[in-house]
Amino acid sequence: MDDEYYINLAILEAKKAADIDEVPVGAVIVDKNNDVIGYGYNRPISSNDPTSHAEINALRMACQVLNNYRLTDTTLYVTIEPCIMCMGAIIHARIRRVVFGAKDPKWGAAGSLYTMADDKRLNHHPEIVSGIYEEKTKQLIKDFFKDKRSK
Repeated sequence: MDDEYYINLAILEAKKAADIDEVPVGAVIVDKNNDVIGYGYNRPISSNDPTSHAEINALRMACQVLNNYRLTDTTLYVTIEPCIMCMGAIIHARIRRVVFGAKDPKWGAAGSLYTMADDKRLNHHPEIVSGIYEEKTKQLIKDFFKDKRSK
């Protein structure tokens, strides 16, 4: 599996969020055949929905494509470390692998602030891979907020 390729697809999704003045986070979900079955970007402001994170939007699409709320044998690629809400959904969906770019020290639940995937009290433990195009994905967020402050 080419993690860099799929993170680049997630980056394209993140840019869609930035285009509508949302925090630039993007996600794609890939099945065991390496087919993209879900994608999404942040839209909580424009959709008036606090759950409309990139990961959740990609999860919703993938579940519809598979006609199943379980996404076993899938990999989620996301530009920034998932938050608590998103990690909860990832665990509920039984996603096998989570690959992300930049860490999120303020909200991250895949190693930065919390380490939900390693919590033995939970019944599913996705594999976590971090740091794929870390600088590139971190720069997306930095540039977005720098531009916000300059306006």
